[in-house]
Amino acid sequence: MEKIGFIGLGIMGKPMAMHLLKAGYELTVYDINPQAVAAFVKAGAGGAASPRELAQKSDIIFTIVPKAEHVWDVVAGETGILQGAAAGTIIIDMSSISPVDSRKIAEVAAKNNCIMFDAPVSGGEPGAINATLAFMVGGPAEYLNKIEKILLTMGKSVTLVGCHGSGSVAKLANQIMVNLNIAAMSEALVLAQKAGVDPAKVFQAVRDGLAGSAVLEAKAPMVVKRNFKAGGRLDINLKDITNVLDTAHTIGVPLPLTAQLLEIMHALKADGHLGDDHAGMIQFYEKLAGVEVKEGC
Repeated sequence: MEKIGFIGLGIMGKPMAMHLLKAGYELTVYDINPQAVAAFVKAGAGGAASPRELAQKSDIIFTIVPKAEHVWDVVAGETGILQGAAAGTIIIDMSSISPVDSRKIAEVAAKNNCIMFDAPVSGGEPGAINATLAFMVGGPAEYLNKIEKILLTMGKSVTLVGCHGSGSVAKLANQIMVNLNIAAMSEALVLAQKAGVDPAKVFQAVRDGLAGSAVLEAKAPMVVKRNFKAGGRLDINLKDITNVLDTAHTIGVPLPLTAQLLEIMHALKADGHLGDDHAGMIQFYEKLAGVEVKEGC
């Protein structure tokens, strides 16, 4: 089996890497948090002190880190992957970054005789834990067969969207739809609460109709239980929606609803909610209406 390196053992990366270890892959891990690495070493993985050292032990490397600057650092930094990777090493970046950065990083990797994919995911922490993630992949089709089986160890679907950056574009589109869906759900449940109707019952009434969605199923129960423990953090989604608008403006695509959503997220930031799950977006609408959405009426 391939020797796999995994960089980034946070909310998403930790369960994803654990699936690889349990599947029997020879796994080496790296994270800026040494305790996270130590936990994997205890479970049977190898540890690395830097991305460069990890690359020296790996044929295929996965990265999932918060921002583009972090991807640049772990791939092309002074102690990055490209400083230790052999020719032909495959790098799969699962971070949510702009397609511009994805393409530039792929170009740098190619100059170092490495093969790059952007493969951001949808499914959040529950999908990472349950190995039900959807992978949106951009990169060379001729190498997809080398990574598809490994990706399916961590998720349930792999779609090659197109060339480098295409997976990142699909992720941006995904984030528009997910977050605007949450915003629409928030408006609806605040309306129900203010009208004196149990929001939990409204959810039950609409879930099997046209308004039903995976977002509604995941987030409405969290809202009515006042559970905003982060699975998909608002700060990460704020970063993603900022990338959406930057990309859209660069190519001349107006996104009026998404622009309003960004301002809502900045209002939540000002109120100290960025550590909440993005289901916590409802707190913006609750503040406007002077109600708190909860089970019962």
